[in-house]
Amino acid sequence: MKVTTTLSAAAAISLVAGLTLPLDPAGAATVADADTPAGDTHISEIAYTLDTDFVEIAADPGTDVSGWTVGSVTRGGSVQAQENTTTVPEDTTVGDSGALALEVPITNSVRAGSAADGDYGSSAFVIDESGALLDFQQIGGTVGGKGVTGTKNTFTPDPVIGQDAEPTGATASGGDSIQLVDDAWTSASPTPNALPDSDDDGDGDDGDGDDDGDGTTPGEVTPIADIQSTGEESPLQGKKVTTRGIVTAAYPEGGLDGYYIQTPGSGGPDDATPGASDGVFVYSPDTVADVDIDDHVEVTGTVSERYGQTQISVSVSGLTTLDEPAEAVKPDEDAFPDDPAEREALEGMLLQPGEALTVADNYNTNTYGEVVLATGEGTLPQATDVERPGSPEAKALEQENLEREVVLDDGATVNFLKSDTDVPLPYLSKDAPVRVGASASFTSPVVLGFDHEKWRFQPTTRLTGDNAEAVQPTRFTDTRTDAPESVGGQVSLASFNVLNYFTTTGDQLDGCEYYDDREGNHITVRGGCDTRGAATEESLKRQETKIVTAINKVDTSVVSLMEIENSAAFGEDRDAALSTLVDRLNEAAGAEKWAFVPSPTQVPSDEDVIRNAQIYQPAEVAPQGVSTILDDEDAFSNAREPLSQAFAPKDSAGEVEKDKTFVTITNHFKSKGSGEGPGNEDSGDGQGASNADRVMQAKSLVDFAADRQEAADSDFVYLLGDFNSYTQEDPMQVFYEAGYKDVAAEKTKKSTYVYQSRTGSLDHVLALDTSTDGDASTGAQNTGTEAALPSSGFDAITGADVWNINSVEPLALEYSRFNYNVADLFAPDQFRASDHDPVVVGLFDEDSEDGADEGSEDADSSDSAGSDGGGSNADGGSSAADGGASASDSDGTNAGSNSASGSDAAGHLPRTGADPTVMMAIAAGLIAIGASVVLLIRRRRLS
Repeated sequence: MKVTTTLSAAAAISLVAGLTLPLDPAGAATVADADTPAGDTHISEIAYTLDTDFVEIAADPGTDVSGWTVGSVTRGGSVQAQENTTTVPEDTTVGDSGALALEVPITNSVRAGSAADGDYGSSAFVIDESGALLDFQQIGGTVGGKGVTGTKNTFTPDPVIGQDAEPTGATASGGDSIQLVDDAWTSASPTPNALPDSDDDGDGDDGDGDDDGDGTTPGEVTPIADIQSTGEESPLQGKKVTTRGIVTAAYPEGGLDGYYIQTPGSGGPDDATPGASDGVFVYSPDTVADVDIDDHVEVTGTVSERYGQTQISVSVSGLTTLDEPAEAVKPDEDAFPDDPAEREALEGMLLQPGEALTVADNYNTNTYGEVVLATGEGTLPQATDVERPGSPEAKALEQENLEREVVLDDGATVNFLKSDTDVPLPYLSKDAPVRVGASASFTSPVVLGFDHEKWRFQPTTRLTGDNAEAVQPTRFTDTRTDAPESVGGQVSLASFNVLNYFTTTGDQLDGCEYYDDREGNHITVRGGCDTRGAATEESLKRQETKIVTAINKVDTSVVSLMEIENSAAFGEDRDAALSTLVDRLNEAAGAEKWAFVPSPTQVPSDEDVIRNAQIYQPAEVAPQGVSTILDDEDAFSNAREPLSQAFAPKDSAGEVEKDKTFVTITNHFKSKGSGEGPGNEDSGDGQGASNADRVMQAKSLVDFAADRQEAADSDFVYLLGDFNSYTQEDPMQVFYEAGYKDVAAEKTKKSTYVYQSRTGSLDHVLALDTSTDGDASTGAQNTGTEAALPSSGFDAITGADVWNINSVEPLALEYSRFNYNVADLFAPDQFRASDHDPVVVGLFDEDSEDGADEGSEDADSSDSAGSDGGGSNADGGSSAADGGASASDSDGTNAGSNSASGSDAAGHLPRTGADPTVMMAIAAGLIAIGASVVLLIRRRRLS
């Protein structure tokens, strides 16, 4: 955030007294870029051990600072009291000294070293009259570490909230201040209103005889490898050095404000400095416009660590372009390593990974132009999707994930949601998708940087959508498919989260607050009213187009829906939005292809504004009885109540096959993002908040499913939906113990969701498996001549797929991001119709016995039980896993959850097969029966 300039020193004058702070400066909440009018302004001195504390601003003489806000946050990140800020009086300008000190009390609560990282240390900030945060410096801490984060309270100005201070690494002795001298902070006698004096300008001596302040010989060239050394940090921090190198990358715009240089002739297969990097970043807003890639340069500046990356800060006089020839730099073309020490030895160097990496996340591509990549095979699996939460195996897997991560950046620091909306987003286009799970191959070199705790591949200059053909260093494989994989079967099921589909748009209600596009048009509702979806009819049509296209291509017999409007909340029939969606589906299909399951007569008295629903194709299945909603106010007071409906397939002649009646229950459990009560706090084991509530919901659902199973007289029972629980988490164990199997985990290697670069499944289809229950099965399919039918729900499955059309796609393609950027990325297709991927399952081998009664059966002629009614849901909100965004093909990363049956060291419950002793007993019984009984099995092939 700090921009270094060279200003002359001047004699101290009196401090400018503080005034009352306006708490909400106009235009707040932006951080000033280096090219803003105040971009060359910074904090040059902080005094907090004196009788009168002050913050000194360095700026060009004559700079008008009227209305600026200067203040200090305390160790918790918030402004402690109104007196800890001051507003600069009108007609105040910076004097000839280039410095202006302002009185402001600063709490003496500071700490140096790693203990201060992120959450401890008084910090000073400067905000200009427009509300732009110009500088934010933490007293103490670790240089290059994480600074204290601005925290909201009554007195904290908006621009500071959520911003990280830059640790100075310096604390003041009693009576001293900390001062910025040659780009490094140090403790010295206060010099208010006069810039701190350098030790290399001829008027001071540090006592070592060389008058350069660092103990080196003036003019001596220090190799880059000596600056970098073999450790995580440079041993020359705070020292002034001169070094030489070839410019490998330059960023005159976009916020990086510097360039990388590398030792001539270095790189490639031969390493003359093992363990030490031959490249380094030069931070120099003053000279970056004067260099070109391949220039041979000499730079003189101060070494520091910024956010973990070694850099040299160079002023306008610190650059010399050399005429003498130099051997070209060669990129390292080995596979990119996972080992931190091996990566450290490449920091700042040119490289072109020789092996493809895998896209692990594209959520921040829409915001910061970043794509998270993973080394090795496949994406980065969510640990609790593969291993039991808190287990050593889960911890080891997450550590492996961290080692495999690397960010493909865009050579800039801009936030595309707040600025540069007229610059086309990098990497993204309609023609070349960047999907989680896709392969990323490098077609040109990048430079390895480190920033904000992540290793980063930077293109050699800033990348945008305009210059992608020339600058983009990677090529991504296109893994899209136009339809799910074939799952076979006579009928099929799917789950589909419709991402807050509301036909009641924001502009129909009072009090709504909105997310707007770059032109100020309302796109989606952000709060203030009960609706949660599109802001306008026009925005709703864009949302509908994607959802309708996706569902029609899913094309299953039954679809379980989550996050659809409960229209009763808006004074309409409860099914109004559901009916509208079915109308749109049929319009797009060109026929009356779809129908919806009507709400039961009795519904919960206190429902959420979103609900569960089901739609089906009347040509393929017939509802049996009416729908039923689980009435359990204790378990589902903060979630959407499960909805059950029984169906029977229709044969090729349209006749209902009642002996194949199956039960579907649609679910949407409590989200991970918040929780109250015992067991609902986030314990840190990976399961998030409200885990206890989800376990309770799972137990209630098991009982409800057993009731629906008995009412339908069928063991073909399927639980579908968004359980907000990854495959190996506690709520899922409840289902496994009750005899259910996770169909997608058993039969695919794909997942439904991506959150914070981790791939896993929150969405599941669970099938009842009674194959080991002996006589416990009560369904009609197990009687008489109908023994050829599948034994239970899981046995009836013919195939499964997770159709990765949503979670793996960039957020920028979603209807909710329409016109956020000048690049037009919206397309009326199925991709990014939601944030969860549909699970698709086929049922009933068409060669199996049906045993159907002759004649068709209408929806109300069954004697299945009807509605139970009741229930309550007090908590609103969409329930993605913590609010994230994006799931992947996995390509084998979920292998741990596809293991054979039996409990392992990690505590997995059986997922496939059955207990061997039970199977042996059953086999023995069948042999005995087979010796005395001949079973005649009638089979009829369906045309």
